[in-house]
Amino acid sequence: MTDRRELHLGLMFWATGTHAAGWRHPDARADAAYDIELILEISREAERAKMDFVFLGDRLASDPALQHSNPAQISRLEPYATATAIAAATTRTGVVVTANPTYSDPYTIARLLASLDQVSAGRAAWNLVTGADAAAAYNFGREEHWETAKRYAWAEECLQVVRDLWDSGAGPEGAARPIGHRGRYFSVDGPLDVDRPPQGQVVLFNAGTSDQSRELSAREADIVFAGPQPTFALRQEYYADIKARAARYGRADRITILPGLTPVVAPTTEEAVARYDLLNSLLVLDPERKPGELVRKGGIGEGHKRNRSSAGEVFGLDLTGTDLAAPVPAGVLAGVSEDGARRLAEITRLTRRTPGGPRPITYGDLVHATPSELSHTVVGNPVEVADMIQEWFEGGAADGFNIYPAYVPGAVTAFTELVVPELQRRGLHREEYTGRTLRDHLGLPVPPRSSRKDG
Repeated sequence: MTDRRELHLGLMFWATGTHAAGWRHPDARADAAYDIELILEISREAERAKMDFVFLGDRLASDPALQHSNPAQISRLEPYATATAIAAATTRTGVVVTANPTYSDPYTIARLLASLDQVSAGRAAWNLVTGADAAAAYNFGREEHWETAKRYAWAEECLQVVRDLWDSGAGPEGAARPIGHRGRYFSVDGPLDVDRPPQGQVVLFNAGTSDQSRELSAREADIVFAGPQPTFALRQEYYADIKARAARYGRADRITILPGLTPVVAPTTEEAVARYDLLNSLLVLDPERKPGELVRKGGIGEGHKRNRSSAGEVFGLDLTGTDLAAPVPAGVLAGVSEDGARRLAEITRLTRRTPGGPRPITYGDLVHATPSELSHTVVGNPVEVADMIQEWFEGGAADGFNIYPAYVPGAVTAFTELVVPELQRRGLHREEYTGRTLRDHLGLPVPPRSSRKDG
């Protein structure tokens, strides 16, 4: 028995991968979004690697423009249906579904998630999002997407109702009972027509960087997804802030913080860099338009387009007409902007290319470094990737990671077969599950049934 802190790992399933050209990789499956057998095999692979969960994102609107920035979010299966299939094909790994209370009523959310927890024998989780994509409103008969304050107020009352409904179902602790909720936005009698979930309360995930989302995470979430931060110091600052806020609610030891991580890993560093370069070579550039033009990033923010004009603006250089394969003279790179200098350091970290070195930075590297990343990317051999994971884990920046495979299924296999054994060798990641539920994996007890009744 050891008291050593345990690294937590989950798998974010985006069928075409989280790299914008992941679907074009020779080892990828462009049709993976609708191949349920492949989805189930990837989930079983995550379970063989003793990961905590498989995560299913969702989006309530689509846009052909996403084909260049985030094609995985153009089209995919509804998450509850997929999660039920995963639950039937696995026995230990958790199954996370995304549900947006802005466009779902609490009784439906409570019923679906309680059912999933029953079907999976206590492995369900809810990723609560309030929705940053205004286009969703027009798919649900609304004239506008609510502003942030209303979405969070709505979500917080919805969460209260959902949790009361879970506690209202029949179970070993007692019979079903009404909740009689009468609130600002919802009137719900209850009880729920599904027994209380095996986990008591389904595990709650939340993400976000705003003050409202941080406070909601600290007060309510079991797992927090940390968004990308430009420096290690800012990652540590975010981690410390969430933990400090959680401590005010007596929850500092009950909240797990997981940044997203895209590992591009191969047996050697040279092979890993080659894989990363191949992915970037498959990207389709955006048309050259006016500098400063932004492209939507799949409902999670905005970013610069992937073209010479946007890169020129970011780096403070004129890239008009440049050959993307050509090296950038060191003297040219000496005059980049402050943001450009930070991105140059990232290019070197990912490609091992340096200004004016034997392997010089190319103009293509500048273009590909311009759009905002969906997660932190690490490129290297298994030891190098494990070193980075251990540094964040032991350095106050993460309790583990939500793994974003760059392409599917190859990047999943590379991580589970190359990096996971290295983490296990170091004693950071479990070699066997010690429990059956997602709460067991997270070290969380089953909460007692609430006696609260609204009235």
